[in-house]
Amino acid sequence: MILSRYTLKNIQSAQMSAPAEDLLELPEKVLQFGTGVLLRALPGYFIDKANKQGVFNGRIVMVKSTTQGNDATAFENQDGLYTLCVRGIEDGRPVHENIINASVSRVIEAQQDWPSVLECAHNQQLQIIISNTTEVGIQLVNDDIRRHPPVSFPGKLLAFLYERFKAFNGSPASGMVIVPTELLPGNGKILESIVLELAHLNGLQADFIEWLEQHNHFCNSLVDRIVPGRPSSEQAAAMQTDWGYKDSLITMTEHYRLWAIEGDEHIAKILSFATVDEGVIVTPNIQQHRELKLRLLNGTHTLSCALAFLAGEQTVKSAMENPAVAGFIHHLMMEEIAPSIPHDITLATAHVFGEKVLDRFRNPHIEHYWLNISMQYTSKLRMRCVPILLKHYEQFECPPQTMALGFAAYLVFMQPTKKSAEQFTGHYNGYDYTINDDAADYFYRAWQGFTPAALVHEVLSNTALWDEDLSVLPGFSEAVLQHVLVILQDGVVHAIEQLGHAHKV
Repeated sequence: MILSRYTLKNIQSAQMSAPAEDLLELPEKVLQFGTGVLLRALPGYFIDKANKQGVFNGRIVMVKSTTQGNDATAFENQDGLYTLCVRGIEDGRPVHENIINASVSRVIEAQQDWPSVLECAHNQQLQIIISNTTEVGIQLVNDDIRRHPPVSFPGKLLAFLYERFKAFNGSPASGMVIVPTELLPGNGKILESIVLELAHLNGLQADFIEWLEQHNHFCNSLVDRIVPGRPSSEQAAAMQTDWGYKDSLITMTEHYRLWAIEGDEHIAKILSFATVDEGVIVTPNIQQHRELKLRLLNGTHTLSCALAFLAGEQTVKSAMENPAVAGFIHHLMMEEIAPSIPHDITLATAHVFGEKVLDRFRNPHIEHYWLNISMQYTSKLRMRCVPILLKHYEQFECPPQTMALGFAAYLVFMQPTKKSAEQFTGHYNGYDYTINDDAADYFYRAWQGFTPAALVHEVLSNTALWDEDLSVLPGFSEAVLQHVLVILQDGVVHAIEQLGHAHKV
């Protein structure tokens, strides 16, 4: 039995939360560029939840613009239905939910059926546009919006908005709320500037551009949810046997969810699904949410990455089962990063967010590999962690020892022992690993040419890497060097134990 609107009534599994059939008749209110798993597990999750509570009462038209991922047939065969499997930990307790999601009405493949996308512009009930086209998707391309379809996502969006302007004679009420979820700071405003530039490049009339600027709302947003996607074939087979139906769109996701959207009361009213879940936040400024995620989650990942890997841990989950590494991570996050976030955030707020992050790190259902996190390690340290380090010195005027150990582990990790073509390989504890970093060649030469003491000074003083001379921070170079020497002689675990944080799991 395949999951579809006609088989819903036959699904009797006690493990499943299924929708009422009348939810499949709700009108289309959202146009969504993208069909990927993040959108299914975040906007799709919130809209489905709201519909089931009688709040939003609208469904999503997905626009598929690429040849990657599931084609429209998979959604068509299942009438847009898919199973969302939520797995995680909240307040130390396991979360296990299976939800049949009914938020998607249909999928349109832009390359094959662009006129159907434009036809959506004539739907008066459509009020929201969502996108996730990757960061590469939000770029200015000198696109002709009269193509069928235009080449770029901004071109497609502009073509849709121009069609809507014509369909409703530029009425103020026909403007849209546009919420990109691509991982770019200021994503809404960047997209707006590109669309406006394209409108000028395409010679569109002044009254359209005025309508575009005055009556359409491009919202910056921040999304945060780990969505592994489809489970392994063995897991999927076992699940489908238990449920009594087949689903080719099973989507695994962690329990934690955040969608922070910049907007006023007007936007909040249109995004009414936000009222049913604390994971959606509509607020005039999302910078606090961005800083919490960037520093406590991403910053902790970055400063823990090499240390955990060199301690023999492959995944975040396994690192949290190692008392020494887990103690390091806890102390780093709560005692050094939380008080040093370069934004006006109370310590209590940072600690509440940090506890949620630690629950996510412990999630037994998510395999998050440290080697994947280590990609472009140097630039991540610069963007995520150097501002924290500088803020720490501004407040405490002393070296943060846990950050210094994280930085020392990074230096040891970034010691390529082999170079072949453009690939650099490190070696530690009998294990070879690939160093995926634009600075790998610099470190290959530095480790060959300097003693550890000279290398620490050379790297920390390199303003091309950090935009700052970190060697002038009182005591930091000395602390990093001491940790490097301990790691090289006695290993990472011994270096952690010297700090005395292993008991804090």
